[in-house]
Amino acid sequence: MLNLNNNSANIKREILVRIAKLELAGNLVKGVHYIPREMAPKDKPPFRCCVYHDREILRMRVLARLGCSVEEYDDDKPLSEYAEEALKRKKPTWPMLTVLHDACNACVRSHYMVTNACQGCFARPCMINCPKKAITVDRHAHIDETKCVNCGLCLQNCPYHSIIKIPVPCEEACPVDAITKDETGHERIDYDKCIFCGRCMSECPFGAMMDKSQLVDVIQRLMKKKQKVVALYAPAIAAQFKANPGQLEAALLAAGFDDVLEVAIGADICADKEAAEFEERMHRGDKMMTTSCCSAYVRAVQIHVPALKPCVSETRSPMHYTAAIAKKENPKCITVFIGPCLAKRREGFDDKLVDYILSIEEIGALFIAKNIDVASYEPAPGKTIPTATGRGFAKTGGVSEAVKVRLHDKSILKEGVINGLSKTGMKTLAMYGMINAGKMPQPADCPNLIEVMACEGGCIGGPLVITNPKIANTLLAEYVKNGKQQEKK
Repeated sequence: MLNLNNNSANIKREILVRIAKLELAGNLVKGVHYIPREMAPKDKPPFRCCVYHDREILRMRVLARLGCSVEEYDDDKPLSEYAEEALKRKKPTWPMLTVLHDACNACVRSHYMVTNACQGCFARPCMINCPKKAITVDRHAHIDETKCVNCGLCLQNCPYHSIIKIPVPCEEACPVDAITKDETGHERIDYDKCIFCGRCMSECPFGAMMDKSQLVDVIQRLMKKKQKVVALYAPAIAAQFKANPGQLEAALLAAGFDDVLEVAIGADICADKEAAEFEERMHRGDKMMTTSCCSAYVRAVQIHVPALKPCVSETRSPMHYTAAIAKKENPKCITVFIGPCLAKRREGFDDKLVDYILSIEEIGALFIAKNIDVASYEPAPGKTIPTATGRGFAKTGGVSEAVKVRLHDKSILKEGVINGLSKTGMKTLAMYGMINAGKMPQPADCPNLIEVMACEGGCIGGPLVITNPKIANTLLAEYVKNGKQQEKK
């Protein structure tokens, strides 16, 4: 997995901060034109062929951070016009992803390569085990690309680890094969297959896969003050900032939000409903039930594993229930969900109770633009403190644990967890689908409550986080401790 600390991520955050500062100062339309020039000055060595090419790429990156699709880029249209359109925009535009064609490296197709570490050994396990006879050895192994089928057996069998795989990172990361090359060798996304897990965006070393920001839209709402703007922050957010409970709420209020709700409150509602639904399903004889809070997983089932559809919990997501609380209190308020997830933006398009979705990167940029240091604020805890298990939704195993403690009859439970929807995870889903459809026998140890998280480690490992998941896990543990303890049934 690509480290969070990389140049592509740093450039993205710098653009977000610059846009936020300009908009807050009322100077976005005039100032946006100068962002590429300031970030790629003439006295700085260019990343590409020349500084002018760098600036052109930056122009298109700015476009995505304004919430526009790069595919609609017009070279003759100044950034100021795009900024004006963004400020007038009534709602986010589809799709949430955009591909920067000019930044895409058009990587060669995935293949295996023999390195200089090859010893041309007598055993020759690479050659002997190749099913297509694509390998010959003459003091050094050679792979015939016309015969190779990329099975990887040569890599697995080489005792010197001299054979390596050269992947196409975005294609390799996509669990549903939604990314393929076009006629020019550049990558494109099939949105009919895409589950919006964000893996391609996280893994592309050239930053060609970009999410379309909604930061400009939210800042507009905060500045105009025509309607109450409510921040709904996911439990994973608290694990991104080194702050005590209540400090994040105070920081969000300082950023201009009128009210703040923890989405862990909605997670408690979700867990209550899923526990009741699970017991009802098991008593009526269902084979299994899967959790439903991960929208990337739900979309994966709808598109790619239809046999598992009947097993997906009918319970809505914590985001939905928290937005419902906000809208019930003030029907005309603007709800802004803040989380680490790209798929939530897709869910937001279908949920009338959710108006905007901000990533952790975007709220972090807003904090920087407004000189807000979260850890320096006096805690301002919310009116409702969620349970520890509700806050635990952010990590793998947290959802199933929240359901478990709410069950009246725990003896019926056999837990299972899919920790990340990789290609392997999708195969496991397909297997469960076949079991549910009666095409495979149900093993005795088959789980009947299956928690599925599209991101490894859970939401704290999402594609839009800013903190290393291992560190975030430690911070989350402290945050969870401060939640109310669930009464055991």
